[in-house]
Amino acid sequence: MRRPLACPISPVMLLDIKFLDDATRPPIPVLENLTAAQRAPGHHLRMIHDHLRDNMVTLGKLIERANARQASLADIAAETDNMAMVANYRRFGNLCGQHCGIVNTHHTIEDHHLFPVLAQQGPAFKAIAERLTAEHVVVHELLERLVAALNDLAAEPNETRFNEAREIYHTLERVLLSHLGWEEEAMGDALGHFEIM
Repeated sequence: MRRPLACPISPVMLLDIKFLDDATRPPIPVLENLTAAQRAPGHHLRMIHDHLRDNMVTLGKLIERANARQASLADIAAETDNMAMVANYRRFGNLCGQHCGIVNTHHTIEDHHLFPVLAQQGPAFKAIAERLTAEHVVVHELLERLVAALNDLAAEPNETRFNEAREIYHTLERVLLSHLGWEEEAMGDALGHFEIM
């Protein structure tokens, strides 16, 4: 289970969040002369992340529908519950608190197998694993806030709730897309090179 953030994150705070700047991320060691088989796990990771990227598009459309009063609270609950991204984060445990009991396979593998094994490959990869873990905490917090904002918007559609949901969405989009891209770059080749996956 994830530890709660030390202080609440607001979308305004995240406009300048440091991990969106690659200069604050650990350098990625270059792994040369990789075979196609060694690159395959990184491609697989990218395919999984592409589902999360697709879900961001769906969430953006859902915000617009809720604001136009074309999506009810039940619609939002059903659509977000069935989305792979939301289901995955919910199962992880942080998103739904006491209601979560099942740990999502993808994040379990990353947090409990991939990242620790990656960290064993030397100090550079340990720094990468620690950074990816820290970024997961922020992504989970933002996703939790977005689902709550969508539910609030559906329950009481108004300009204030719409702006809040839209702001959280755009913040999550920036953070998640940045995280996914960097995670693919930082550990994609390492997964096959070190036979982690």
